[in-house]
Amino acid sequence: MSKVSTVFYVIGVLFNLLGAFGLLRLPDIYNRLQAATKCVTLGTCMILLGVFIDFGLSGLGTKALICMMFIFFTSPTAAHAVSRGSHIFGIKLWKNSVVDKLAEDESEK
Repeated sequence: MSKVSTVFYVIGVLFNLLGAFGLLRLPDIYNRLQAATKCVTLGTCMILLGVFIDFGLSGLGTKALICMMFIFFTSPTAAHAVSRGSHIFGIKLWKNSVVDKLAEDESEK
């Protein structure tokens, strides 16, 4: 294990830890999805990048790159779908939320 990959592992674990704290501490589903999407996606991609640096273009390194691309593209899309579905289903925003752009756009139609 190289020092560079260890740095990526540590950064990835820290981002995942911050994302977990965000899931616990933030007030509503929309804010929690923000923490989960940003922090956990970046953290997991950093860990997979560390795996790629450790193993290179071997089978494991290639799989790590493929998984990294898959997570990078699907996680934000899934979070958007869950957020939009929650809004359509009627789950209210946190009482101190300032802006609801989706409701404003729908009321203009």
